[in-house]
Amino acid sequence: MRHLCLEVVSEEHRALSAMLQSIGLLLMQARRERRRPDFDVLRAMLLYIDEFPERLHHPKEQALLFPRVAARCPELAPVLERLTRDHADGERAIRRLEHAMLAYEVLGEPRRADFERQLEAYTRFYLEHMALEEAEILPAARRCLEPADWQVLDTAFAANLDPLTGHEATQDYQPLFSKILMTAPAPVGLGPGPAPAA
Repeated sequence: MRHLCLEVVSEEHRALSAMLQSIGLLLMQARRERRRPDFDVLRAMLLYIDEFPERLHHPKEQALLFPRVAARCPELAPVLERLTRDHADGERAIRRLEHAMLAYEVLGEPRRADFERQLEAYTRFYLEHMALEEAEILPAARRCLEPADWQVLDTAFAANLDPLTGHEATQDYQPLFSKILMTAPAPVGLGPGPAPAA
């Protein structure tokens, strides 16, 4: 049976994965070309992560999906506790990452390695977090939740409208997504990817 909530969660996971991959490609291209990255587009990409996955996706999982799964599948309590800690850690991690990027932009090359290390750690952290949700929580939800649960969840998650999952950006977000689309490398944008190695 189709559950819109699960589709939205999976689509938003793919969008975040693509964004993190594109940030990595942007940095790799800048390193290969021995230049500084485009900080304007990096700021836009990190703002996307903060505005959509951190402030829209995670709070709905936390407030709506996780409590329902916990009530129907109590054996998943340790996994849900870990995912809840991840959400809190992720919010702090994006702040540290934004600070590290600003330090790199303003203070230059001595701060590049720290920003890249933090980005790698953040990417690894979120890929593991999303994989755990998809391996444990989404199948349990499909198995255990009841029609009344799905009605609430599907309605709530249908309102997310993340432009990276095929929805049109609201007027407020159009400049952000135009910048990302036109400048960031694939898989998120139409900007140039890394040049082939010589």
